[in-house]
Amino acid sequence: MTEQTSSAGAAPATMPADLQVLQMALAPLVTQALYVAAKLGIADLLTEGGRTTAELAAATDTDERSLYRVLRALASVGVFTETEQRTFENTPASDTLKTDALNSTRYFVMFMGEEPHWRNIGHTMFSVKTGLPAWEHVHGEPCFPYIFNTNKELGEIFNRAMISFSHQDIAPVMNAYDFSTTGTLADVAGGYGHLLAAVLKKHPAMKGVLFELPQLVDRARAFMESNGVANRVEFVAGDFVKEIPVQADVYMLKHIIHDWYDDTNQTILRNIRRYMPDDGRVLIIDSVIPTGNEPHLKKVLDIEMLIAPGGVERTAEEFETLLNNSGFRLSRIIPTASPNSIIEAVKA
Repeated sequence: MTEQTSSAGAAPATMPADLQVLQMALAPLVTQALYVAAKLGIADLLTEGGRTTAELAAATDTDERSLYRVLRALASVGVFTETEQRTFENTPASDTLKTDALNSTRYFVMFMGEEPHWRNIGHTMFSVKTGLPAWEHVHGEPCFPYIFNTNKELGEIFNRAMISFSHQDIAPVMNAYDFSTTGTLADVAGGYGHLLAAVLKKHPAMKGVLFELPQLVDRARAFMESNGVANRVEFVAGDFVKEIPVQADVYMLKHIIHDWYDDTNQTILRNIRRYMPDDGRVLIIDSVIPTGNEPHLKKVLDIEMLIAPGGVERTAEEFETLLNNSGFRLSRIIPTASPNSIIEAVKA
């Protein structure tokens, strides 16, 4: 692998400036190549070892020459490796595209590459001009109603992507935060409750509350039952911008606050505050964006927040302002081994 082709996402400092920019401009083609591989399940097909593109094309009902060109491009950036002519094997990077990988990226890649989402990216200029999410401009309705109600197939891909993200956060959050003194832990908009279930399993005396949309509660209950903790969980269905009638010692908001601008988040946080005890705590599990030119994954994901749900990745100062305006006080920010931190807040 030459120095100039070692990475599609972060060009080496020694690469000429014009080639760096050209490489960045070509990044959407890498995204679509990743999408094709993820959608076709290529990494799963290579679980037992190398296969030729003829075999892979037959298994995926694709054109062999075209599939080879896509896999060759991905191998040039470290996703798959061509071990013999037209024969590919997995690499550590392509291993994450396996469906059952603990750190699976398959469904996130699929969500990013699906046509409705891809079309939205093409309207980034609309968001920059107006400050509004492009999603409603493109699809005629906001992001979450679209993916959960109008296009449920895309919504299922999104749900699976979020489950993968949950798995990646569970160990870092549990290693960074001491839940041992928590009597009741509430997971607000926690999906199926992967993080909540993991904490409950570690602390057998703890009780849990899962607050979610009505259409997700049944699946969440089934998930908790499969983990043997459903008997310690209260399931509350509702809409967090209307009311969160939950009493707990600690409230978790994982990957929620970044989906919304401050006005909606102030409503969510005040709805929590209304029922929480005076000594309760709120844990916002999101990225804290560093200032300056320091590279950070979520600085790029922030463009997704801009154009899709209409949210924002925040700096420490922005979190503090949001909390102050919602009746809370920032008590501390705890880094984790993942790109996310734990922002702990108490009543002001």
